[in-house]
Amino acid sequence: MPRLNQNKILSTLNQQPLADFKVGVDNVIFSVDITQNRLLVLLVMRPCEPFVNTWSLPGTLVREGESLEDAAYRIMAEKICVENLYLEQLYTFGGPNRDPREASDSYGVRYLSVSYFALVRFEEAKLITDGVTDVAWYPVKEVPQLAFDHNQILSYGHKRLRNKLEYSPVAFDVLPDKFTLNDLYQFYTTILGENFSDYSNFRARLLKLGFLSDTGIKVSRGAGRPASLYQFDAEAFAPFKDKPLVFI
Repeated sequence: MPRLNQNKILSTLNQQPLADFKVGVDNVIFSVDITQNRLLVLLVMRPCEPFVNTWSLPGTLVREGESLEDAAYRIMAEKICVENLYLEQLYTFGGPNRDPREASDSYGVRYLSVSYFALVRFEEAKLITDGVTDVAWYPVKEVPQLAFDHNQILSYGHKRLRNKLEYSPVAFDVLPDKFTLNDLYQFYTTILGENFSDYSNFRARLLKLGFLSDTGIKVSRGAGRPASLYQFDAEAFAPFKDKPLVFI
């Protein structure tokens, strides 16, 4: 087995100049359309080079004195009006030549992307168009080739979202305060697929866990029996925090 020549590697690296970085933030903004069982992602059409007239994730370069999280929220505020959302840092993408501007920059600037993923309520999300950049929801399954390495970032974000449902109450950050069990089931099946659990199993296991409270209010939808409205009980959920949920 070949041995790692640490001294040779360090000697080679020490001879290379330090990289100069510009830092960008790219947001993977998901929404769930439970009426049509679609997981959607927000895309914008780039108005300038590089990749002019190409769809991309909403992004920006970080401004002087601005935190990464503030930049992520600024992107959200510029492209979408929404009250209920979930946002967390996803991953840093910084491979050489991920941005074509690196090749043309005489100063050898590298472009990092600190990505965030967000989940918003589709029914309340209002898109903002600035007259220049097109903004649209795309079904995740129909996303075209995106600018830069944004398909890779999207794929990473989609995987994180699916995994997040296994151990966190992220769904309740974007669902209405009161919801039916069918609303919740449609939310999960849209993201995870219908094979993750049948409705009867889902309902029985979820109610057994005890972190949903029946409000005593019923709603009528269609010709079926009125459905009970539930609320998420954060205190009752505390023992399950950071543990895989058995109904997933």
